[in-house]
Amino acid sequence: MGRAKKVVLAYSGGVDTSVCIPYLMQEWGVEEVITLAADLGQGDELGPIQEKALRCGAVESLVIDGKEEFVQDYAFRSIQANALYENRYPLSTALARPLIAKMLVEAAEKYGADAVAHGCTGKGNDQVRFDISIMALNPNLKVLAPAREWKMSREETIAYGEKYGVESPVKKSSPYSIDRNILGRSIEAGPLEDPMTEPTEEIYLMTKAIADTPNEPEYVDIGFEKGIPVSLNGVILDPVVLVERLNEIAGNHGVGRLDMVENRVVGIKSREIYEAPALLVLIDAHRDLESLTQTADVTHYKNTVEEIYSQLIYRGLWYSPLKEALDAFIVKTQERVTGMVRVKFFKGNANVAGRKSDYSIYDAELATYGMEDQFDHKAAEGFIYIWGLPTKVWAQKMRG
Repeated sequence: MGRAKKVVLAYSGGVDTSVCIPYLMQEWGVEEVITLAADLGQGDELGPIQEKALRCGAVESLVIDGKEEFVQDYAFRSIQANALYENRYPLSTALARPLIAKMLVEAAEKYGADAVAHGCTGKGNDQVRFDISIMALNPNLKVLAPAREWKMSREETIAYGEKYGVESPVKKSSPYSIDRNILGRSIEAGPLEDPMTEPTEEIYLMTKAIADTPNEPEYVDIGFEKGIPVSLNGVILDPVVLVERLNEIAGNHGVGRLDMVENRVVGIKSREIYEAPALLVLIDAHRDLESLTQTADVTHYKNTVEEIYSQLIYRGLWYSPLKEALDAFIVKTQERVTGMVRVKFFKGNANVAGRKSDYSIYDAELATYGMEDQFDHKAAEGFIYIWGLPTKVWAQKMRG
């Protein structure tokens, strides 16, 4: 079933993506498979993964470090938008997909491939994110998804791979499906498919159990410049280092766990466990700084934009006209979101303990109830009369 001659395959080193290499060549007539592994801070040593791809039949095995671009151009934009899908999930896994798609397209163009491929199945969100992102970046490239079309069970997939030199897993695989990058981890499947099953501590890696957290609180000052996190405790940090350090601090205090049932793009509900310590803390701190520096109408309108923005990321529309237009709006709203937010970490909580900004529009003389009060209380009566007049007229008519 020939569909393409040269293919760039998104490669993780797992069973599915490894089997994709011989499957593309044997079943679909692909002549050359080039694999691409993206280093987004998942913690795996990518050298062995690179070698495994070559053993499985790839003509070339690429490893690309995308951590800085991932944090700077994807995560930080999401923080500016306070992006939380269904008001909870900070999109730690979803944000990686448009960047990996971009890497695939760039590699395909560089090596003269006529298609790109991934190992996504037909039930997940990632197939949507990859396919649409690739389509947006280069509509002339074919997108191949072997695992979406083969009719093999897990055991059959392993057996197929062994037939063509793909090593079988050396140990019993975990019942969980786990994805990790510098922003966090997503855990699903296995016992977690029962929404009533409580996750066991073994599934967590980035966050401590509350019983193991410090018995003293820790305060961290997070500095922002135009809505972008730039410092911790007054020290300017590289974006990747900032996220890594905040992951450690928040995770040490048991902050960053999320257990939710979410609505997938393909229409089914899925029970997901997430760890995203730094990302959740940064979104919360950023939103708090906005409350100090933005007018009420901007804040309220931006809430609506943030919900749409989150849905676009989740549904694979990072590279879309609406997302691009909303980016312009969000960047404009961030011009004065510069300052510091103090966060208190203690026993699974990360609470904002203070905030300050040179662009603050909080006026203590207007807000105070003390002797310094400069608010004109007499003006309130006329305001209330005019503001409430439509309600008063309506009530009078209703009462006859």
